[in-house]
Amino acid sequence: MSKQFSREEVKKHNKEGDCWIIVDTVVYDVSKFVGLHPGGEYALLDKDVAGQDATEAFFGLHKSEVLKKYKRLVIGTISNEKPEWILPEPGQLSTVPFAEPGWLSRGYHSPYYNDSHRALQKAMREFHDQHVLPDAMAREKDDKRPTVELIQKMGDTYINHMRLGPGKHLHGLKLPGGIDGKDYDYFHEMIVTQELARHGQRGYADGMQGGMVIGLPPVMNFGSEELKKKIIPEVLAGKKFISLAISEAYAGSDVAGLRTVAKKTEDGKHWIINGSKKWITNGHFSDYFSVGCRTGKNKLTMILVERVEGVDTKIIKSSYSSTAGTAYITFDNVKVPVENTLGKEGDGLRVILSNFNHERWIMACGSCRGTRMAVEQCFIWAHVRKVFGKPLIAQPVIRQKFGNLFARIEATQAFLEHVTYQMTKMNYGQQSDLLAGHIGVLKAYCTQTAGEAASECVQIMGGRGITKGAMGGGIESFQRTQKFDAILGGAEEVLYDLGVKQAMRKMPKTAL
Repeated sequence: MSKQFSREEVKKHNKEGDCWIIVDTVVYDVSKFVGLHPGGEYALLDKDVAGQDATEAFFGLHKSEVLKKYKRLVIGTISNEKPEWILPEPGQLSTVPFAEPGWLSRGYHSPYYNDSHRALQKAMREFHDQHVLPDAMAREKDDKRPTVELIQKMGDTYINHMRLGPGKHLHGLKLPGGIDGKDYDYFHEMIVTQELARHGQRGYADGMQGGMVIGLPPVMNFGSEELKKKIIPEVLAGKKFISLAISEAYAGSDVAGLRTVAKKTEDGKHWIINGSKKWITNGHFSDYFSVGCRTGKNKLTMILVERVEGVDTKIIKSSYSSTAGTAYITFDNVKVPVENTLGKEGDGLRVILSNFNHERWIMACGSCRGTRMAVEQCFIWAHVRKVFGKPLIAQPVIRQKFGNLFARIEATQAFLEHVTYQMTKMNYGQQSDLLAGHIGVLKAYCTQTAGEAASECVQIMGGRGITKGAMGGGIESFQRTQKFDAILGGAEEVLYDLGVKQAMRKMPKTAL
């Protein structure tokens, strides 16, 4: 049973070598910690902190997770008092307004979600908080790739499988939350994507099988049966890793400009590949690469390349961490069996474009969730930070900023859910015809919203919004990395233009 103290007793311990503090009715003996305090000794020996109730001062400077970190300093509680702060527990929904999508907010309703969606969300949040979050924070610090054992655990629980969307690869599987694989739809996938984005570490998010999500579908949809049997099981199990290798130094969104060349040997049994690729997600630690190659004049072909002699990868340092394994890849006379051709020779553009809708939709899911998390952290800060003797949220200009941010994050989620619902009702051909433009505009709008939110959150957080770690660490990371979604998978300008061109094609002459 916890030892009980009176506030008067705590006040006696207010000097160097004998220092206690109170945080939300819990008493901490920080006597030996004073010299180790990252903020310096003065912060704890200040007359308004040492021997005093430091609750307001603490939450004005720290996240609640810090309390869990220093549980060893707890010596008791204040008698006959109860805590006022509700500290988040792993797996729980946030109680902060607008912190969760509407369908998860208490008292709100949605026509899109059923019990299976809620069961999956609960299972995914528990998995994320227990397994993914600790690894994400550790890998962001040491710049290493996501822990392979975690990826394999995701394979064992079929999370890797679910990230590839609905399909026959899920039939017969019992998914987290007790979901039958054949009942899995795009709303289930959106839940998986958004829950796995909650750690807020953008580099780690790409490192955690981002390459698989875009690199394996060409094999699943266009590979030979032999390739499928060999590659798909080992990648989904987390025993091998794969990347999509399209972008080059001279060709990004304009895939028709690729310069990597593949030529057949005289006997026609192999491809010889020469060239380079750049900004390839997971490329540095991948075993396989789905590579876009030029195989003749105006001919593009997709070829699965194994990491063999002649394949060299080098890490690219970017605004987010090297845990993503972003790489520069060179192919020097790499010999590949013709059987590794994905789809028909010369049909590479169709193979490349086939997964763009799904890739962009996934990025919209993650960007939307990342923005919501940044706004949540900022809203919490605005309530605990005191300026001019009042909480920051008391300033009308700050409330104006939040009003706009709330509107934008709700609009992006509503747009996302509308498009997702259409995906559940359309086959692939219909999606390509009717949704390519919508998904392009959706992604661009989500990333522009993220950019606006990043700017506003930094302004609200001040110096903490540009400082790594601690109270504003989530905002600093968000503002530094949110541009990745605005560029990868098609730049905002390209996608808005795509949406307009799609609309122009369907513009009836009778309307003119």
